[in-house]
Amino acid sequence: MVRNRMRRAVLILGAAGFCASVPSVITPAAGQPGFNAPYIDVPSAVQRVAVFGSDDRRELPAAYQHLAQKIGVISDLVSRSQCTAFCLSGRVIATAAHCLFRTRDEELPDLRNFRFQLHGRPLASAARIAGAQSSASVAHVAAGSMSLSIRPPIEATKDWALVRLDVPACTAGGLPISQTTVDELASNASAPPVYQAGYHRDFRGERLALGGPCHVSRNFEHAGWKTISGDFSGSDQLILHSCDTGGASSGSPLLIEGANGPEVVGINVGTYVQSRVLMVNGAVAHRYQAENVANTGVSARLLQEALDTLELAQFLTTRTDMRELQLLLSGLGIYSGARDGLYGAASRSAIEAFERLEGRPTTGLATAGLLGRLRAHNVARAPVARAPTQAAIETGSVRGLALTSSAKSKSRP
Repeated sequence: MVRNRMRRAVLILGAAGFCASVPSVITPAAGQPGFNAPYIDVPSAVQRVAVFGSDDRRELPAAYQHLAQKIGVISDLVSRSQCTAFCLSGRVIATAAHCLFRTRDEELPDLRNFRFQLHGRPLASAARIAGAQSSASVAHVAAGSMSLSIRPPIEATKDWALVRLDVPACTAGGLPISQTTVDELASNASAPPVYQAGYHRDFRGERLALGGPCHVSRNFEHAGWKTISGDFSGSDQLILHSCDTGGASSGSPLLIEGANGPEVVGINVGTYVQSRVLMVNGAVAHRYQAENVANTGVSARLLQEALDTLELAQFLTTRTDMRELQLLLSGLGIYSGARDGLYGAASRSAIEAFERLEGRPTTGLATAGLLGRLRAHNVARAPVARAPTQAAIETGSVRGLALTSSAKSKSRP
């Protein structure tokens, strides 16, 4: 009999379906200045997603009420799933990529059914993703991945998405992106404390909640950095934190206090869970209780270049232009999909490949600027036609043989 124990890791995502409000009990809690508002005692009928120690989530303090004008909910009206999303500018929001595209092997939802809504505003005024009317919504989303792996190597640091809305719904503007690095957050004791603001399905009335200050580290009780870094791809941009989260908190901003107020240092995406199983002769004989290691976030520094592109880009709006784009990418040998004029995962991947060839930041966005660069590149690759010499000019043929002008003159009577 062969017996051995195996460790398994997975990322539990924090998207949530809509549910009925559940009454909550509010009790006072103490904390450092700015973090001393009441917290909500979660009812036993609602399952917590990842709470570390005592639950420190509480309703938004008065000093942070301005965040309610920049943080909202993005919802799929068909599947009735929801995530937190936050404003980066008047018409660009950020959230977790899995909120829009699900994970690997899951069916992609129809982005035309998504709506973004700030707290307290009616659903009728909610914004759609740009391009929804022409079935081109996906072309207006910059994302780290459209096919996310939640098992090792876990792609948590690709779990980000920037969405261009069809109307400027963020009338109060956006939250600034911090330039603080992950290393500074994890190792610098003098770094500002991290906190989180988002929506959780176990808060009655879908009210915005604040959590923190949170612990950010490389090492946790159930796993050290050597083990953790081996489970994740791009782990240098991974934020491991102890902010307490609930369903619908995926996509919520991780914040620090900057010189002019809150700045985004990361996007909360899920919970890193490790479990152990006992294997006997290759079969699972016993499953041990899974342990929540830490909540995970992706560094907001990855968003800046994509944000600049989304803000300034002129997107392709016709299938004719998209077909030309696909044709040019195909000519470079980096696109093998259908030339159907529809933007999808294959087009996005080919665009990213071309951007890497250019040495540009990879956005995967189909823009007029990209099409122009592809046209210029295609012209530059075309062979240069050389002017023929006089001796090589063919002026006619006799009995199917091409003759030069001198040879032809000799054949005349």
